[in-house]
Amino acid sequence: MTSERERGGRMRRALWAFVLVLPGTLSAQEACRPDEVVILDGGSGAAQARFSVEIADDAPERARGLMHRESLAQSHGMLFVYEAPQQVAFWMENTLIPLDMIFTDRTGRVTRVHDSAVPLDRTPIPGGDEVLAVLEINGGLAAALGIGPGDMLRHPVFGAEAAAPCAGE
Repeated sequence: MTSERERGGRMRRALWAFVLVLPGTLSAQEACRPDEVVILDGGSGAAQARFSVEIADDAPERARGLMHRESLAQSHGMLFVYEAPQQVAFWMENTLIPLDMIFTDRTGRVTRVHDSAVPLDRTPIPGGDEVLAVLEINGGLAAALGIGPGDMLRHPVFGAEAAAPCAGE
C-alpha cells in the first residue's frame, strides 16, 4: 500500500513536467504579459510557477468562469479580476473539474487558498474581504507547488500597487 507522503511526492514530480517552474528571482526588466501569471514565494521572492491564463474581468465572464469544461491543462488557469477590491465567494455549480482558488488582495499578495473545490458543489467558498483577483488552477496544484498566503501573483492587473511589480511600473 502506498502512503499519502509517497503519493504526494509522486504527484509533485509529475506536476513539474507540466507546470513551468522558474528558478531564482525575476529580473526587474522582465515584462509582465497579460496572458500569464507568475507566482513568487512571499519570503524569498523566488519564482515558483508560471501559468498561462484566461482573463475573466467582467460580470458575464466571471459568472461563466471554467464551467462545463472537462479538463484544464496543468500549466493553465483563469484569473478573475474585479473592478475594485471586494468581498467575494465562489461556488462550483456546473464546474466539472476540481479547482484550487487562490485569492489575492489589490497588490497581488495571496490572502487565502481554497484547495480542491468539489465539482458541481453549490456550497459558497468565501474568499474574504478586499479581494481584487482570484486565480483558479487544477485542484491540488497549489499545495503541490507550495503556494499559500503571503506568496505573490505577478500580473499587469495589479499595477503600481503590486507587491511584485511589472517592469516599468
